[in-house]
Amino acid sequence: MKGVRSLREMTRLLDNDPRLRKLCLIKPCETSYPRSVLSRFSRKAGDNLNKIIDEKVVALLKTKQTREVDVVLDASFIKAWSTRAPVNNQTGYSDADARVGRAGRTFGLGYKLHLSIDSETMLPLSSLFASANQNEKKHSLTILEKAKQVLRNSGATLKSVIADSQYSDMKIRMAVDKSVIPYLANQKPVVKDLL
Repeated sequence: MKGVRSLREMTRLLDNDPRLRKLCLIKPCETSYPRSVLSRFSRKAGDNLNKIIDEKVVALLKTKQTREVDVVLDASFIKAWSTRAPVNNQTGYSDADARVGRAGRTFGLGYKLHLSIDSETMLPLSSLFASANQNEKKHSLTILEKAKQVLRNSGATLKSVIADSQYSDMKIRMAVDKSVIPYLANQKPVVKDLL
């Protein structure tokens, strides 16, 4: 949540959305958190929140006694609570970090949440938050290295990487023993019976 307008929107959602209120442990008779509290939380949580999540994921993987893991990579578009800047129409007006990028079949102003998950347990292994105009390939190795570290900490190993064609890159294929990533039409090597 970056920018004042996004905090304002978040407080409005906390006031009006009963599911979100329940998730944040706000009782029906209580007032929601003010913007100042949300701003302090996002500032203080920062990387500590990622450390807490990593510790819990490692503990869960150890409990499950997972040995080999198929890692799935993907990115999701997150809408920015801002309008486009009138100057260039590619950045956010009140959220200067937001960028115009692919949002499904259209384009939107926002961010992309890049995730790697364990295909069996659906546990998030690593995440990265970037502006929406950045391609998945740019962050794929970073996400993969973070996932490998979490797996090492839990005593598991990487079996294979599964991703869509947006992750089709020789760098990621070289970084793992086995990958299930479709080639783009202009990248297909000359190999017989290649899917």
